Amino acid sequence: MSPHIMASYPFNPSLKKPPNQSPPKLLTVFFQSYLIQRECPQTFTTLFFPFHFSSFAMISAQQPPFPNKIQKVMDGQTEEEETCEEQCDSENCTCSSKHASSSAELGSDSPVTLKILQNWVPRISPYFDKEHYTYVGHQIVIQESIEHFGAVVWPGALALSQYLESNQEQFNLKDKKVLEIGAGTGLVSIVACILGAYVTATDLPEVLENLSYNISRNTQNMNMHKPEVRKLVWGEGLDEDFPVSTYHYDFILATDVVYHHAALDQLLATMVYFCKPGTVLLWANKFRFTTDYEFLEKLGNIFNTTILAEFPESNVKLLKATVREN
Repeated sequence: MSPHIMASYPFNPSLKKPPNQSPPKLLTVFFQSYLIQRECPQTFTTLFFPFHFSSFAMISAQQPPFPNKIQKVMDGQTEEEETCEEQCDSENCTCSSKHASSSAELGSDSPVTLKILQNWVPRISPYFDKEHYTYVGHQIVIQESIEHFGAVVWPGALALSQYLESNQEQFNLKDKKVLEIGAGTGLVSIVACILGAYVTATDLPEVLENLSYNISRNTQNMNMHKPEVRKLVWGEGLDEDFPVSTYHYDFILATDVVYHHAALDQLLATMVYFCKPGTVLLWANKFRFTTDYEFLEKLGNIFNTTILAEFPESNVKLLKATVREN
């Protein structure tokens, strides 16, 4: 997940940062810690309670992905939808639940309903900032940090990694050129490498060090195409850094790149830039806000878009998009 340049604090989009002034460190860590605890409780447990025993880790791993959302989320219902039921007339409502209904109509085929499997491996480790996963028969060790939103494994990455592992015939990545935008911790790129792809993992400059470390650590001793890590700021310098005459990708991968940030238009422009005839965009995202569904609608206006799978317990949708033929 790319922590793209944010013009506001996470929970107050109208509050702008003062010029040349960063938010207080403690405040930033508090907000980031809250988000991680809410969305990724396993990561939160590992980061803030490093001296856990294996039995405690097992209990953490067996919890639903988002236990504090009560039954509403387990039924695939967001807080906005709950508020909608209480405050809106069903015939006149324009809230996110309506967007959710319309988004299901993007593809003609009914999406598969899945559950994110517990590929997280409980381990006793002296390193409290590392998570262990198993995909495609390989143990993957991911280093995380609360310094950046992009340095945490979010649910969309788990969903896409699982889907790629389980649907290798439908999406054969062997010897294919794959670009991941907003690669974050690199989990999805690592899985794509294991599946035989030529992978380029991209993200913001401040995320690249951790991204490079994770990819190098998990691929250096394997017989696979050597992955590449590059800087990519959405919507900036695309012609110079990735000229169309040189770069063409078979697959574009993106996970949890859509949330409440100020760069959604730049993200969409980046997707349009890289998606050429023959390119398949696979995008997995946890849908939280009305703006997420609005982005999905814009995407559907540009691409042929199909919802491949839904993960109701996690509010994650996995979509496939291709360029429309003229």
